[in-house]
Amino acid sequence: MELLSDELLVDTYFAAIQYKLDPEFIRLLAIELKRRKINPEAYEIGA
Repeated sequence: MELLSDELLVDTYFAAIQYKLDPEFIRLLAIELKRRKINPEAYEIGA
């Protein structure tokens, strides 16, 4: 996960939710977002 840029991590998180990927994968992405202190809502389209 450390190799992903913050923006790519957020994009991946939203795509995983959109395509209803494995909940465990989404959870791991959310944990990494929290570890990096990233608020994914700040990256939403139009924000």
